[in-house]
Amino acid sequence: MSVQPVIGFVGLGVMGGAMCRNIALKHPGDVIAFDMSSAAFAALDGTKARRAKSLREVAEQADIVFLSLPGGLQVEQVCMGAEGLASVLKRPSIIVDLSTTTVAVARTLAERLASVGVAFADAPVARTREAAQRGELSIMVGAEAALYAKIEPLLRYMGSDVTHCGGIGCGQVVKLVNNALVFENTVAIAEMMVLSERAGVAPEVLLDAVAKGSGDSFALRNHARKSMLPRQFPEKSFPPEYVLKDISYVLELAHQVNVSAHVTELARRYYAATASNGWSGRYFPAVIEVVDRGIDLGE
Repeated sequence: MSVQPVIGFVGLGVMGGAMCRNIALKHPGDVIAFDMSSAAFAALDGTKARRAKSLREVAEQADIVFLSLPGGLQVEQVCMGAEGLASVLKRPSIIVDLSTTTVAVARTLAERLASVGVAFADAPVARTREAAQRGELSIMVGAEAALYAKIEPLLRYMGSDVTHCGGIGCGQVVKLVNNALVFENTVAIAEMMVLSERAGVAPEVLLDAVAKGSGDSFALRNHARKSMLPRQFPEKSFPPEYVLKDISYVLELAHQVNVSAHVTELARRYYAATASNGWSGRYFPAVIEVVDRGIDLGE
């Protein structure tokens, strides 16, 4: 019987907690987790996952470490900071970042980690919190082929669809495109829901009819039906501030590769208005309220 790697996990937020739980339930070997919030460890109740007191403890004990963090700044700090995973003599051999960062961060970080003997893959995730809980995420991976072959079975603890998108950074490219399309589609659906209701079509009728036609989409069946239709925008979901972070990454990449991303820029203005007009911290499909109330988008 082959020796199973010890898996470390850093970041037990809304998505990370669910992903780590799936690893702890499915991986035959040991699992050790770290988060700065004590309350976050409730996500691992009833599993074998051990709680680490520090990043150093994760680095010294884990062979492979997964990260689920808010953005590139946090990923860089956890990996390369003074108390980070690469700061100790005994380091993990592989770090897999499940977060969403810029493409440049992924590629630069891979080079820096390689210089201290640590392999790196960017593997951002898509789909909902419920999909994370079910282990049915879509995971987009940027990694060399040999590294991908090593981590792909572990990623399947968390995802039902795992796609090798290319070399380092390509996972982030695909994830950013995915998110931009969801955010832009949500804005378009919000406009059309308000338009159709004012023109005499009930919103639920609109969604039922469009879902049967070529205007159907994931955002229509999920964000529109579950959130925009009942006008329910809970806290501790994906807020407009997170949307703006991801959109900034997309626009940065567009600038780097000389693409004029006008639709994405318009979406940025919509979500900036959402964040600054009463829906800060609330689920981002609240953008429909900006449309419905005719709030000025500014510049």
